[in-house]
Amino acid sequence: MASLDHTPLDLTRLSPAVQKALGPGPARMMAARGLVPMPRPGELLTVLYQLAHDGDAGLAAAAKATADGLPEKVLAGGLADTGLDPRVLDWVAAKVADRAALHDLVVANPATADQTIASLAAHGGAREVDLIAHNEQRLLRHPEIIGAMYINPKARMSTVDRAVELAVRNQIRVPGLAAWDEIARALSGAGGRASTQDDATFAQAAAGLAAIDDSALTSGDAETFQPPEGGPEGEEAEVDEAAVPVNKLSIPSKVRLATLGNAVARNVLIRDPIKMVAMAAIKAPGVTEIEAARYAGNHSLADDVIRYIATRREWTKMYGVKVSLVMNPKTPIAESARLMPHLREKDLRNVAKSRGVPSAVVAQARKLMSQRSTGGSGGRH
Repeated sequence: MASLDHTPLDLTRLSPAVQKALGPGPARMMAARGLVPMPRPGELLTVLYQLAHDGDAGLAAAAKATADGLPEKVLAGGLADTGLDPRVLDWVAAKVADRAALHDLVVANPATADQTIASLAAHGGAREVDLIAHNEQRLLRHPEIIGAMYINPKARMSTVDRAVELAVRNQIRVPGLAAWDEIARALSGAGGRASTQDDATFAQAAAGLAAIDDSALTSGDAETFQPPEGGPEGEEAEVDEAAVPVNKLSIPSKVRLATLGNAVARNVLIRDPIKMVAMAAIKAPGVTEIEAARYAGNHSLADDVIRYIATRREWTKMYGVKVSLVMNPKTPIAESARLMPHLREKDLRNVAKSRGVPSAVVAQARKLMSQRSTGGSGGRH
């Protein structure tokens, strides 16, 4: 999510009062300390913004301290100024985002940049996200706001679904969400959009899974990982359904939880019988290399999940992922053939004698072993 650059303002475009306060001489330090009277609060914020980004460290520190200590009435007057530069609004918004009345003024100001709204949507509470969601024109103009809302765990599921549905209805693809296809399709599938009654269930499930220690699922080294012999099913997190009602979630709620949850959430939802839920889990931004290695060797996961892992070059560069994929019968034969030349002698021998992989993969492994024994091309790590 791109942020707004806090570049210096063009002095020629500022009001005479602001230009005077920013002029050379000792008045600049007085202005940085808020001691120069300004006709309007918005002009004061403009002066403080400019000095806070001044090359003089002393002036910058003084201006920032003054801005941090401004009374709410002054801030409110400035944030309501529709002539305020978007960069000034963005700078002040970061300071007041946790103050409801001031946050709302930033959101309501038409001069506020879309990037600022996206930042607020990513970090605000449920009430703040609800307010942002009301401006559908802005959401469609800058769909990154919808993406920011989606990954904010404090945003209500019902609010997020309405925003996603808006994008789908207008044939807009929300950037930044790898599982967008699954997110969009979930709304038209069984269960459809989440209702306000689902909000509490989603919040309970998300909090419950987040409270479970996921270190056992994220520890280890994908480079040295070796899948257990005998067709691994993978480690499955123990979840108390009464405390963590995952199965009561709507499909869109499961997809979202798979996207923003921790390793425990992904470990549970990647096994979901609904393919789009499982795919959202493997596409989640939080998936680690060791998770990918463990999932790659799990014979019980959906074919599409294994296929997705096999196409991710940042994962298949890890030796443990290579071994897990080749030993998994659900890996496409073409991908196994591509990875096998990289296997070490011991692992290639295990593939050659395996009864759990396709015969074409076994034959390829034996062919590679024969080539190596007769001085042909060796394995690469």
